[in-house]
Amino acid sequence: MLDLAATPLVLTGREVTLQPLELEHAEALALAAAESREHFRWNPVPDGVVDARQYIERAIRARAAGDRLPFVIRFRSRVVGTTSYSDYQPWEWPAGSPEQRTDRPDALEIGYTWLAASAQRTRCNTEAKFLLLAHAFEHWQVHRVSLRTDERNQRSRRAITRLGATFEGIRRGDKPGADGALRHSAFYSILRGEWPAVREHLQALLEHEVADAS
Repeated sequence: MLDLAATPLVLTGREVTLQPLELEHAEALALAAAESREHFRWNPVPDGVVDARQYIERAIRARAAGDRLPFVIRFRSRVVGTTSYSDYQPWEWPAGSPEQRTDRPDALEIGYTWLAASAQRTRCNTEAKFLLLAHAFEHWQVHRVSLRTDERNQRSRRAITRLGATFEGIRRGDKPGADGALRHSAFYSILRGEWPAVREHLQALLEHEVADAS
C-alpha cells in the first residue's frame, strides 16, 4: 500500500490552494454546498454540517486505508469544495525494469470533485485540475491519470473534455450513483506523453480566464 498521506501535501496556485481535507472544514464545506444544489444531482455532495462531517470522516478513513488523498479546495482564500487523488497504485513491472517504483504511483485517478455554485464557471476547476495533474505527472511521474463521471452528467463530461482528456468509453454498472441508481461511468484519461500538450492547453485556458476576469 502506498502511503501518499505520510507527508501532508499542499498544492498552491495563483488563486487556488488544495489542502488536506480535515474535520475542521465541515462548516465551511456545508456553507459552500448550500449556495445552490442545482447541479449536484449526479454528485455525492454533503447537505448540512452533520452530513459534511460524515462526508469528511469517510474521506479520512479512505485516506488512512491508502485508498484516497482528499483535499479541500480554497478559491481566493475561501473554501469552495473538495477534490481527491484516488485509485493510486504502483505497478509490478518485469524484473529489472528501470520503471519499477514503490514510493509513488504509476497511475491514479482524480475525482470526488465538487464546487460551490459561486466557484463554478470560473477558473477554479481549471486551476485545481492543473495543480493535481502537474504534481502527478511532474513530481510522481505517473504514466496515466484517469477521470470518470456519471454517464448522465453532461456538464461534468464537458468539463473533463475541456481539460484535454481523452474519452475512453463507458463502464456499465460501475458503482452506485448519487441518486441511488446503478451508475454507468464515462472514463477519460491523460497519458504522460500527452501531458506537455495538455499543460500548454491548460495554461492558455488559465491565461484567458485571467484576461476575462480583468
